[in-house]
Amino acid sequence: MSTHATGLPMHSRDGARWIFDPGALCLEFLVTGGPGRLARWETLNRPDDLRTWLAASRLHLDPAQVDVTAEALASARGVRDALWRLIHDAAHGTGEEVGEDAGEDADLTPTDADLAEVNRAAARPPLAPLIGADGTRDWQLPADAEQVVSTVARDAIDLLTGPFADRIRECDAHNCQLIFVDTSRPGRRRWCSMERCGNRHKLRAHRARRDPKDKKGTHEPEEVPSP
Repeated sequence: MSTHATGLPMHSRDGARWIFDPGALCLEFLVTGGPGRLARWETLNRPDDLRTWLAASRLHLDPAQVDVTAEALASARGVRDALWRLIHDAAHGTGEEVGEDAGEDADLTPTDADLAEVNRAAARPPLAPLIGADGTRDWQLPADAEQVVSTVARDAIDLLTGPFADRIRECDAHNCQLIFVDTSRPGRRRWCSMERCGNRHKLRAHRARRDPKDKKGTHEPEEVPSP
């Protein structure tokens, strides 16, 4: 699991902007879209879209130095969708019903094929790390999309088999599906970001204490914000 905490700049349909740090590279990759009903949040439509994510992610790669073909992009989306199912399952538990309509999560049920997809990606050569001139960790460039996806898949394997595997969680807001790993010492993180969902919860709780009849904000439309 990557330990370089940075955070993705995010925005949502209501125009809000904030920073989301899910705690792992593979979880940053999930923000680009997903299978089933998550497909409406797809952002990896062109090779340049993956390059844009690479620059924004904790990898901070120079997009001009990463070769992304249309075929490699399609493969990257396939690995990402497999990761969504595996990681969603880790967050909620096999067979656990989630949300008001558990049927909506049928597209997020993991299969043996998902494991095989991630393992195949991880078996390919990853990005090669190096020590930068300033003494910080960097990556050998130029590189290609397969190396990037291999690095993401290996990060996911580290997360799913490591000490924080039972700390993978979905944001507690009813209309947010962002997934993060809680690396805090008490293990009580509930929100994708205190700037966003945590703050909205505090405001709703404050209104409820002031006026128990005020239910405003309890039926906001579902959203998965995008970088």
